[in-house]
Amino acid sequence: MFFCRGERLWRRAERLTKLRSLIVLWIVFVLYPPAGIIAQSRGVYPLGMSALNSGITPEPGFTYSNQLLFYFRNQSKSNDGATLPADGSNSVLMDLNSFIWVGPWNILGGAHYSAFATLPFANNDLTSDIHGNISGGRGFADSYFVPFVLGWSGQRFSSRILYGVLAPTGSFSAGANNNVGSGYWTHAVSSGQTLSLGDGKTIALSAFEMYEHHTPQEGTGTHPGDTLDLDYSLVKTFALHDGFMRLQIGIVGYEQRQITAKTGSAITPDQSTERYAVNAMGLTSNVAIPRHNLNLGVKCLKEFANRATFQGFSLQVSAGVSF
Repeated sequence: MFFCRGERLWRRAERLTKLRSLIVLWIVFVLYPPAGIIAQSRGVYPLGMSALNSGITPEPGFTYSNQLLFYFRNQSKSNDGATLPADGSNSVLMDLNSFIWVGPWNILGGAHYSAFATLPFANNDLTSDIHGNISGGRGFADSYFVPFVLGWSGQRFSSRILYGVLAPTGSFSAGANNNVGSGYWTHAVSSGQTLSLGDGKTIALSAFEMYEHHTPQEGTGTHPGDTLDLDYSLVKTFALHDGFMRLQIGIVGYEQRQITAKTGSAITPDQSTERYAVNAMGLTSNVAIPRHNLNLGVKCLKEFANRATFQGFSLQVSAGVSF
């Protein structure tokens, strides 16, 4: 019996490896960098990653999730939203590896307790059309640990509340041009909700909210402003091949707002009064194969009407398997 279960796990891992190989090939052929500029601050949360099925808790047991997130920004926006002159591009490619455990018992009105850790690798680049590469770093980035998650599941409405901390495990040195980490800790309180609509519950409206509280940056003393994040989606589910596969298609978006001032000895009064804002909308598609506990998803989002930050687009590919 143990051998049979081990063989099933090995086959699932083999399928996931093949899926990841396809994802990487697809990323290489689809992504191409246009021209543009810049680099300013944003929150540390990778926008859009929790937009789909935000309130759903996985079944009890272990789940592994991998997300490849690509952000490309080629427009600089002023505090009033005007487009500033640009002469380069900024890009970030992240590989997020999440290990999720969901407990088998119910507490606090039927909630499932769970916890997870996300271990990321990142590659970032800032390039000027005139001066060439200005900065860039690659390697292990800041880790996200979430020791407390409670999830409630109902007939039509599911929700989660989470507390986590982003630890500065990525390399950072004040003044360096190859940093991968942020150089500060972030405490994050978040919540996700999913509402099923329609007679067959085939339409799902999801939202995910996070508040980021940042500590001062090591070596500079700069205190980044706190950030409020919002991911959302509206998708329609189609059952294919007699229920063997479920396909979700719909719209997806994200928002981000700086809530408090950025302060520090190197921050000017004008910089301290700025409040960055990010907006994006796009399309998403997600395929689930319940019999094999596999899922694969794609999101493509275009940013618009940003303020006091950069603007561009995001392409996100995800794969997951439950054991």
